[in-house]
Amino acid sequence: MTTVRPDVDPELRALLADMPLMTRLDPEVLAQLRRMPSAPVESLLEGRRIGHREVTVPGAGGARISLSVFSPSGAPDPSGAPGASGAPCVLWMHGGGMVMGDRFSQIDIPLEWLDLFGAVVVSVDYRLAPEAGGTTPVDDCYRSLLWVEEHAEELGIDPARIVVAGVSAGGGLAAGVALMARDRGTSPIAAQMLVCPMLDHRNITTSSRQYSGGPGVWTREMNEFGWRSVLGDLRDEQVPAYVSPAVAEDLSGLPTTYIDAGSAEVFRDEDVTYTSRIWAAGGQAELHIWAGGFHGFDALYPQARVSSGARRARNDWLGRVLSPVEETSA
Repeated sequence: MTTVRPDVDPELRALLADMPLMTRLDPEVLAQLRRMPSAPVESLLEGRRIGHREVTVPGAGGARISLSVFSPSGAPDPSGAPGASGAPCVLWMHGGGMVMGDRFSQIDIPLEWLDLFGAVVVSVDYRLAPEAGGTTPVDDCYRSLLWVEEHAEELGIDPARIVVAGVSAGGGLAAGVALMARDRGTSPIAAQMLVCPMLDHRNITTSSRQYSGGPGVWTREMNEFGWRSVLGDLRDEQVPAYVSPAVAEDLSGLPTTYIDAGSAEVFRDEDVTYTSRIWAAGGQAELHIWAGGFHGFDALYPQARVSSGARRARNDWLGRVLSPVEETSA
């Protein structure tokens, strides 16, 4: 029986018609995708007063995790001069199904927050599956958070205004980092921004089934490949919640949360469920499901009207989180 799918937004559908869509994802296709050069970050920085430096931090087993640090004009010199200015900080985790992408993937999204809010952006080059599966990707991101906290003065950031954020797989990793930070007693995170996050390895929702078969930006079958690459032969009961946040039993005590997704994508229903469970646990969360949006629509086509709306809503929310209204006494 064919499952009826929500329509894609007409403007997005016209733009998508010119894009070659994947019909499958397997080791051979993954190898081809990884050989494709990523977009040069220099083009995004050209003409903007942004400091950029590269650092490495220690990972498990002697590994080195690469971080890109982007600082706005007026922030401490990127060479690391001390003297915190109290800027907000966004720890960014890229998308790519945890099997592809790098720290410059979708970096235009958090760089917009640098422009709007003076945020220092730290983007993580976490290790990818299948070469580094299990908890390795999320552990790399968590260790990056600890580095940011330890170097807050050097970075010129306010440690009370650190936001963990990511798109797709990176959104799932950001959620895992928030769970880790809560459970391990790390300094509180100010907020988590989860853009169309990949949260549930079980792949059993209605929206997952709706986007099964045929070419697409990210289909149920591609999602299964990504999760198999990360989890290997782990059975459901063995999957850590830090890797697949949807299986966490307790979602209380998390930072204020923003989640969005498109109505025409695989992750729609798991994202709605995760938000509802945060509410049920007494947490604060804002949810947006954009009618006609496919997976990653605003990252691929930021000029579309629905994409502009999605980005504007995120920016408004983040502005409220980073600049709360002070309470006045009566």
